[in-house]
Amino acid sequence: MSAKIEIISNKLLSDNWFTLRNYTYDLVRQDGSKIRHKREVYDRGHGATILLFSRRKKSVLLVRQFRMPIYANGDNDGMLIETCAGLLDDDSPEDCIRKEAIEETGYQVGKVEKLFELYMSPGGVTELIHFFAAEYDDDSRNNEGGGVEDEDIDVLEVPFDKALEMIKSGEIKDGKAVILLQYAQLNGLLDAG
Repeated sequence: MSAKIEIISNKLLSDNWFTLRNYTYDLVRQDGSKIRHKREVYDRGHGATILLFSRRKKSVLLVRQFRMPIYANGDNDGMLIETCAGLLDDDSPEDCIRKEAIEETGYQVGKVEKLFELYMSPGGVTELIHFFAAEYDDDSRNNEGGGVEDEDIDVLEVPFDKALEMIKSGEIKDGKAVILLQYAQLNGLLDAG
């Protein structure tokens, strides 16, 4: 069953970095009655993320970078440990994640596997994230990584078991990273092939 809505107003609040809109709409309930909602919706485009893992080393590549919303929450000086990720812009999800892997981690990605796509914050953000996984090895290192001109990214090679412990300890709080690490654990991605 699809939702039945009638848009009453669609007001642009900000078009600074991405767009923020305020929608007023009537939602028709299953019994036919209507309820009016006002919601702000942030449109930042869609993105892609990847878990880079090494079966041989039993390790994963993660990145650490400053995130203003984390800082605004007073959490961890704004630094967040994440999986490599980026906005699609005009790229396909696979092309995007290959480009982001080189820019952020310095590793050239070979075969990638698309796992799934998820809305991470559907109550207010339009972004759909495409999740990937790929194996890396030391020979696929192309450069030092660290991001592009407006980024300052640390590349972390972490033993897989330690990464799972970092979720429990609260060192890893990024939803993308938690989902991909737990997917890897549940599906035996780091088990001998």
